[in-house]
Amino acid sequence: MQKLENISTLENLEFFAKNLVEGFITGKHKSPFHGFSVEFAEHKLYNKGESTKHVDWKLYARTDKLFVKNFEEETNLRCQIIIDTSSSMYYPQIKSPDLFHPNKILYSVCASASLMNLFKKQRDSVGLSLFSDSLHFHSTNKGTNKHHMLLKTKMVEVLNNSNKFISTSTVDSIHQIASRIQKRSLVLIFTDMLEGVEDLSEIFLAFQHLKFQKHEVVLFHLKDRKTEFNLEFPNTPHNFIDIETKEEVRLNPIEIRDTFMEQSNLFLKELKLRCLQHKIDLVEVDINKGIEQILISYLLKRQKMF
Repeated sequence: MQKLENISTLENLEFFAKNLVEGFITGKHKSPFHGFSVEFAEHKLYNKGESTKHVDWKLYARTDKLFVKNFEEETNLRCQIIIDTSSSMYYPQIKSPDLFHPNKILYSVCASASLMNLFKKQRDSVGLSLFSDSLHFHSTNKGTNKHHMLLKTKMVEVLNNSNKFISTSTVDSIHQIASRIQKRSLVLIFTDMLEGVEDLSEIFLAFQHLKFQKHEVVLFHLKDRKTEFNLEFPNTPHNFIDIETKEEVRLNPIEIRDTFMEQSNLFLKELKLRCLQHKIDLVEVDINKGIEQILISYLLKRQKMF
């Protein structure tokens, strides 16, 4: 895997994404991948002077008449990637994160760049939205190479920002995005959902805005499972700092681990229930488990939509 200082350039992000997708398609996950195709629609009578390329010779043998096969291109899918770029997404705070030891924002950017390359192969169009304390960037979905490069450039900029002590405004940002996506799309959201830990009601009202607009929604819930769920830290007192609010508390993780994990499980249970109620696909993502899980989720969702 490449180090952050390599991935955080446009050329190397593109190189990484291209190699990952090529390996994914030619490897063990080949079966769910369906490239751009055309589908048979109907027969029409052959007109003199037309190309004979699509003449149905088997039908000619049965009917003694020349018919041409008409084809329709597979319907393109419109996709919108939404990335939470608030301070908590830069956790874990590692000096030089890489894909062996990523933080959540590096994982999100690399997964999104890989998805974009997969979209290109599927001839699906893509847009990008970036938010933290407000909606910082939003583009409509297009499928051109120039557009892809613009979006990846924006994501590289995100990688190179520290974004310390920037809060999250998921609710307002999602409402704004929902009002700007005009046509039915597959919406893929990368976030750690920390803003909703105390109350998920307002966030799901915003998600419902997307559903009301007839969009399909996949929520990638990101976490570093080892530390953010299992609370695996050395058995000594630590100073824990909220990287969005600067609030600080000193405690020994081992003393609160059981209570912490119990509360985390209750939150996940409620999150799953609300996603089920709102018909949102929830994908629990441990950022240390590789990006292939993201690509598989997209392909499976795409299959269900067509």
